[in-house]
Amino acid sequence: MLHRILKRLIDIVGAIAGLLIILPFLPLIALSIKMNSSGPVFVVLDRVSRGKRISIYKFRSMIAGAQKMKNGLINLNERNDGPFFKIKKDPRVTGVGRILRKLKLDEFPQLLNVLTGELSLVGPRPHEPEEILNYPSAFRHLPLAKAGATGLSQVSGASGLPFLKELELDDYYIKNQSIGLDLKILLKTLWILISDPHGV
Repeated sequence: MLHRILKRLIDIVGAIAGLLIILPFLPLIALSIKMNSSGPVFVVLDRVSRGKRISIYKFRSMIAGAQKMKNGLINLNERNDGPFFKIKKDPRVTGVGRILRKLKLDEFPQLLNVLTGELSLVGPRPHEPEEILNYPSAFRHLPLAKAGATGLSQVSGASGLPFLKELELDDYYIKNQSIGLDLKILLKTLWILISDPHGV
């Protein structure tokens, strides 16, 4: 119980701090997105957390309607070890979107999901509903945990990890979670954001 209370307190304080940091840059980010391509400033994506489908928020880094184009790009998918989809030079990503992704600024709106309690600052990586259907039986419990804006798998290689390795790291986190481990992951996340934006 104490762990749950402290974790939620850290989530709230951390999310508010992060939103206050990004707030002064919001007009510039929004203007850049709108001037670079047509479509909304924010995008809402389906993910799974605590066994439920949730909508997470990000700054739009792709052209409008990018999700509908996914099936037509399957042949370009560079991930062949599981259900995940990744194209290093995704043609759907806008010029401004590449900058937002490089600096990880596109992720900041997820802090709103942390404030509402749908996500935690630290937890298993939130995946699409279609992706978790392909989890091996030994990892079917992962989507039942509260997903995180960052996590052990994110700071250990992110989407560059093999499919099973990512699941193994998330499984380790769930079975060994503690405030100390959360703080280590948060500090590593901050270090990666400063030193290597591609690492989270």
